[in-house]
Amino acid sequence: MGATGQMRRAAAAALIGTAIEFYDFFIYGTAAALVFGEVFFPELGTVGALLAAFSVYAVAFLARPLGAVVFGHFGDRLGRKATLVVSLLLMGLSTAVVGVLPGFAAWGWWAPVALVVLRVCQGLGLGGEWGGAALLVAENAPAGRRGRYGAYLQLGPTTGFVLANGIFLVLQLWLDQAAFRSWGWRVPFLASLGLVAVGLFVRLRLEETPLFRGEVRTGAERAPVVEVLRGHWRTVLLGCGAITVGYALFYLTTTYSLAYATTGLGVPSTVVLSMLLAGAVGKGVTVWLSARRSDTWGRRRTLQGATGLAVLWSLVLFPLLETERRGLMFLALAGAMVVLGCLLGPLAAFLPELFPTRVRYTGAALTYNLGGVVGGATTPLIATRLTGTYGTAEPVGWYLAGCGVVALLCLRLLPETCGRDLSAVSGPVARTAGTDFPFRPPAV
Repeated sequence: MGATGQMRRAAAAALIGTAIEFYDFFIYGTAAALVFGEVFFPELGTVGALLAAFSVYAVAFLARPLGAVVFGHFGDRLGRKATLVVSLLLMGLSTAVVGVLPGFAAWGWWAPVALVVLRVCQGLGLGGEWGGAALLVAENAPAGRRGRYGAYLQLGPTTGFVLANGIFLVLQLWLDQAAFRSWGWRVPFLASLGLVAVGLFVRLRLEETPLFRGEVRTGAERAPVVEVLRGHWRTVLLGCGAITVGYALFYLTTTYSLAYATTGLGVPSTVVLSMLLAGAVGKGVTVWLSARRSDTWGRRRTLQGATGLAVLWSLVLFPLLETERRGLMFLALAGAMVVLGCLLGPLAAFLPELFPTRVRYTGAALTYNLGGVVGGATTPLIATRLTGTYGTAEPVGWYLAGCGVVALLCLRLLPETCGRDLSAVSGPVARTAGTDFPFRPPAV
């Protein structure tokens, strides 16, 4: 197979596999906002049940860094392809089992315990997914088009989100509330089995990346996580801080806002889901545009501009939502999704470019998933507490803006990596504030 054919196949495999994995991950968030409190935590009251459902939601984020370390170890030692197949299987099977899990009425407290175990398995699988898929694209793509091809990977979460919310919307329109809460919510989880079969078919036909094949000949790192923590800890922490605001914005918009609008503001869930689906289209467009622009503007510069937009939108998101006027609510959610696309577009190129080949899987995956712990796991819980304390969601916007300021500071201390020769990356990234990595963005 020629290099162009392998690149296209790698991009398609990254898009399809990541869409399936994020579909599996997102359907839990939607179910948690709509029904899991009642199904698994009925004795805790409305607020307590919602907090419990979001707490189990957060468990997967805590498991994701462990998945990044485990899958990163084998991905850096044995190859990208095999680990991506295993991560897809783990995620898909654990998701399908949720679809047949009895609720509290049948199993008592064993039901939420089992849900936690399955959610941990989901987190482990997703922890290994994004980093491997990003490397699959980055290590096959030419340096001048790494952002462009990375856009295919970053469209995967958007596709997964549309699938997840679309199937819930269809079910809620088709079924009455009693049927949906009884068995309808299980359908999206069981549908994961068919999607996983498609993903496996695509991924089993892949070839290993050329950079990893070269690394095997020269000797792969024995303990990748040890080298990452010793030689690249600063890059991991700064990268984590830089992407936290993206996670926080996404889960506040898609999970917390869904719960807040339906239970706090009394807006029908079908209306909110429709708004989010429409906003996801805008997100897909800005993912594509920002990823491509990062090949010419630079990764860091593009991310700095997007983060600045996120800070500004944080301050209007919840005031617009609380007007309860449908047009302004749509503007709030769709605008957040568009800004989010700008934030996510360059990441599939930026994070792999920060690490050498021998530890790239571990470094990129650990950075990405630690950002998920800080920005994704805790944010819905913090938001629920803030709203419960102050009676309004406006303080949540200030919290989100604070995450954006921290992200801007971290980006200031990270290098510009656009155009970097991945085969030449060998040591920890070093720079002084105000200077850029000595590679100029190529003309595309």
